[in-house]
Amino acid sequence: MKAFVLQAPGKATVEEVPDPVATPGEVVVDVERVGVCGTDVEFFTGEMAYLREGHSSYPMRLGHEWAGVVAAVGDGVDPAWLGRRVMGDTMIGDGTCRRCRRGHQHVCENRDEVGVRDGRPGALAERVAVPVRSLHRLPDALDAALGALVEPGGNAWRAAQAALPSPGDRVLILGPGTIGLLVAMFVRAAGAEVHLLGREEESPAFARSLGFDHVWTEKTLPDLPFDAVVDASNAVHLPGRALDLVEPAGRVVYIGLAGAPSLVDTRTVALKDVTAVGILSASPGLDATIDAYAAGTVDPRPLVAAVVGLDQVGDVLAGARPAGAGPGPKIHVDPRQG
Repeated sequence: MKAFVLQAPGKATVEEVPDPVATPGEVVVDVERVGVCGTDVEFFTGEMAYLREGHSSYPMRLGHEWAGVVAAVGDGVDPAWLGRRVMGDTMIGDGTCRRCRRGHQHVCENRDEVGVRDGRPGALAERVAVPVRSLHRLPDALDAALGALVEPGGNAWRAAQAALPSPGDRVLILGPGTIGLLVAMFVRAAGAEVHLLGREEESPAFARSLGFDHVWTEKTLPDLPFDAVVDASNAVHLPGRALDLVEPAGRVVYIGLAGAPSLVDTRTVALKDVTAVGILSASPGLDATIDAYAAGTVDPRPLVAAVVGLDQVGDVLAGARPAGAGPGPKIHVDPRQG
């Protein structure tokens, strides 16, 4: 089969690789759609911390936001999975440790991460093998594009839940990228007033086209009380700024990751009686996200700017915008294309 292989920072190829095999407890999925993520870009540039920490190494096969159809099942897997449309959890715990037993398999120390950590090739390929326990069935209402948006949506759903939005609340989201806009959609669905803060050079037009009228920069942000602030950016200074902007007794949610350590003054956390929450992984939010998409409560499809083939992934990771791409922040890949 064809697969996108990242050989080294800035060096990638599309290669013929052996077909995956459905080993006991696993399935093979025909991949229909894959999202390109900021994590993939960090691997392409060589900046991803997992490379330094020894969790990941080149050559590697990326792709962790995916949807497809089960094509083969291994021993011990119910054959009823065959032909089902699915997406899969990125984080796969060992299933035996204390964290896994408590339902926190996404922070298992020995976890696999599809398309991220060594040992579990990703979905930027025609087929991918994953454990059946990582699968989530997609209802008919979700096409391949929505299916591949479940994984980022699960992260955003968890961040929105952590902000505890209610009607009448005002929530500020820092960073109007894919995750920030998804968080905004979930917060809006809960009835709260949404504000977005972006960079000076970013046009607010796309966010406004999604119905978000309160779009600001740091220079134009009005002096308003924010009941919750969600940092979905990669700016080093914004975690501290989030704490400054939130109302006393409010909530700050950290889901964005900067390339360098950020400073947060815990004295301010205590003196403002603020609850601070960190979010890693979509795992606990996947089913709720599927339900929200299926119900139409949240429609993330406008976020997808273009769909490309495997041969264009390297250019996308290098920062190129596909010809004819729309204004959204997300690029999708159809491994069958081209």
